[in-house]
Amino acid sequence: MTADTLARSLARRIALEGPLTVGAFMAEALGHPRFGYYMKQDPFGGAGDFVTAPEVSQMFGELIGLWCADAWQRLGGPPEIRLIELGPGRGTLMADALRAAAILPPFRAAVRVHLVETSPHLRERQRAALAGAEPTWHDRLDDVPAGPSLVIANEFFDALPVRQVQRTVHGWAERLVDLDPDAPDEDPRFRFVLELGRSPGRNLVPEGLRESPVGSIVEASPAGQSVARLLGARLAAHPGAALVIDYGYGHGPAVGDTLQALRKHAFVPALETPGDADLTAHVDFASLAAAARDGGAEAYGPVTQGELLLHLGIQQRAQVLKRSATPKQAADIDSALDRLVNGEGMGTLFKALALASKGFGPPAGFEG
Repeated sequence: MTADTLARSLARRIALEGPLTVGAFMAEALGHPRFGYYMKQDPFGGAGDFVTAPEVSQMFGELIGLWCADAWQRLGGPPEIRLIELGPGRGTLMADALRAAAILPPFRAAVRVHLVETSPHLRERQRAALAGAEPTWHDRLDDVPAGPSLVIANEFFDALPVRQVQRTVHGWAERLVDLDPDAPDEDPRFRFVLELGRSPGRNLVPEGLRESPVGSIVEASPAGQSVARLLGARLAAHPGAALVIDYGYGHGPAVGDTLQALRKHAFVPALETPGDADLTAHVDFASLAAAARDGGAEAYGPVTQGELLLHLGIQQRAQVLKRSATPKQAADIDSALDRLVNGEGMGTLFKALALASKGFGPPAGFEG
């Protein structure tokens, strides 16, 4: 008997329901309970498929922790605050943030850690990394109890499903994922097709992009906007702030096909190995900010990751770490600093957006 795979599962679904939206394909590829990319493995680090900023250097998480401590003080120092991370990976960022937070003992004592994570494999990694922090896990943000909150979302929104719409000579049509008719049943392959007829997907195209040239592709993330709106509503109901860091458009929306798959630190075709490669797309920060404002929060930025980290003092932190470092360690610190803040690394591709309760004012790093 041929072993079941996500490709075969998707092929059966397409045969029954017809072609899938790009968003539905992406959701299955990443989150299928049995075969989903994040559900069956640890994708982070040199032995995985990609490296995130917390894995590059402890400085990243430490500065995020200090940002949270500063936000807590601006909130008046509530005696209990929920420190929530969306998509916490291995728990590296949170561990570094809590270590840095220890310099302000009243803040550390007030923190209750909540992790929004669906992957059982990653929950185990987080449990090991945060053994002393007594975190509580949730499948969804709206499962986290109400109350004053600080929210961290680093490389979370880029993995939420996107839908794609393409301009044709007949108007806008949603891009779908269908079976490749030339592939054998036992080894299904997939291809992009366009929805026929008057496509409801045309409603996803922002007014300012509707006259884009034929062939243009526009992406939208209803899932991302839903989470941002929920964050906005949470911050409207209870005092708090959120920090979103991801790669994407600083001033969107924009035209372009940014869907990409990454496996073993190399790009692969987006539809080639569902469940075995990471699928992401550029984040439209303007849409996230608008959705959060709809929910009732204030939005600041985006600024580049480099600008944020420099404002928060990453150069000074690097100098402190180098005082007790070996020459090799000092060189590694300099390399990590360069990668995190400079334009040829993550410094400009990645952006930071802050959300806050009304009246909070611009958080640290967003005052300009």
